Amino acid sequence: MILEYKGIHIFYTDKGKGQALVLLHGFLENSNMWDVFLPQLTKNNRVICIDLLGHGQTGCIGYIHSMELMADAVSAVLNHLKINQSTFIGHSMGGYVALAFAERNPDALTGLCLMNSTAEADSTEKKENRDRAVIAVKKNHKVFIRIAINNLFRPKNRTIFSETIKQIIIEALQTPLQGIIAALEGMKIRPNREAVLKSKSYKVMMIISKKDPVLDYNALILQAKKANIKVVEFPDGHMSHIENKEDFLRNILYFIEN
Repeated sequence: MILEYKGIHIFYTDKGKGQALVLLHGFLENSNMWDVFLPQLTKNNRVICIDLLGHGQTGCIGYIHSMELMADAVSAVLNHLKINQSTFIGHSMGGYVALAFAERNPDALTGLCLMNSTAEADSTEKKENRDRAVIAVKKNHKVFIRIAINNLFRPKNRTIFSETIKQIIIEALQTPLQGIIAALEGMKIRPNREAVLKSKSYKVMMIISKKDPVLDYNALILQAKKANIKVVEFPDGHMSHIENKEDFLRNILYFIEN
């Protein structure tokens, strides 16, 4: 489905009936990443999957897509669908967007799952890495995408899931240059939102992977302890929905239903 918003189109899907569940993809991904889980998730839930700004079939608004700007686009979809409360599951960048949404609309959430994501802001080193990534994208975005996608997986899984990785890369290559750079710039400037986790009036869960190449395992564990929230640990990399598919689905269903 398409929603016209600020001169662009936002693409989303709306399937099933019941409690609303909002699924937000990560950087270089799109709403298709959730397709394999929809048969199970839509049995008892209304599931909304949204292409975030500059990704999938959703257009770009300017040259910096802040997490707040992306959250506003998500709000526009939910307002259009007249959904007042929902549970959010955000993968990586999708988690950053979910946190931005939660900060502005705490009463609109019944649950929040940060999946291979963090409430912390980028460190100085990570901000510098974002700047280097922008340079690399401008130089050769195809090479950047191939390397970036591979690096999301635990090293041993890059062979095991080689065919899946090829397909992810094919889809990621459709991401417009402006969308890639705008997301990198937006992630770089996002603030620390650990306070959102601590002042929650809804259930929260963090999915953390021990061999995540993107996020520091120990820092995430500490973050969860400080906020006193439930943690699910997986043994592999940043792509829990692929590397730990069955366990991921089981834990998500339990989180939604309890």
